Amino acid sequence: MDKILYTINVYSENIAGILNQITTIFTRRQLNIETLSVSASSIEGIHKYTITVYSDAETIEKVTKQIERRVDVIQAHYYTDDQIIYQEVALYKVPTNELLASNKVEKLVRKYNARILEVNQVYTVVELTGHPDETQALYDKLMRMGGLLQFVRSGRIAITRSPVERLSNFLTLLKNRSGENGEKQ
Repeated sequence: MDKILYTINVYSENIAGILNQITTIFTRRQLNIETLSVSASSIEGIHKYTITVYSDAETIEKVTKQIERRVDVIQAHYYTDDQIIYQEVALYKVPTNELLASNKVEKLVRKYNARILEVNQVYTVVELTGHPDETQALYDKLMRMGGLLQFVRSGRIAITRSPVERLSNFLTLLKNRSGENGEKQ
């Protein structure tokens, strides 16, 4: 079966050890996590894990269901690239003398619509937000110029193309059900 890059969104309360439980599922299936990003979600008290992994459709479905069965996980969903909008952030540290010696670095910053975050006598920090191929292309060009001191790239962050987050619908449904049963809302 063909392996493609999938993005899995996992929602849980912020509980110690849940990340280990989730990553163990990938390890047991010998799936390598390509990127991992964890942050607070749009819903107070709920954290969102965005994980990318190369897999086939059958395996990714099983993994997602196994993640969702964890007690502390509220929901988990998987997506292909056409179902989400995604970005990553990259930071590049270049010697300031490279920036001042010619206009090559400046032209690259403009071409890639990057931003200069800090300039001092020793180095300049450039930020680029984009798809992995864009951040990699800028990295490659700066490396060829011989002026890259440091480089770091974040994991993927992603939102779905659907108008409403699935978790919001799920939590609304739970709230309505508890109201129907006469429980406090």
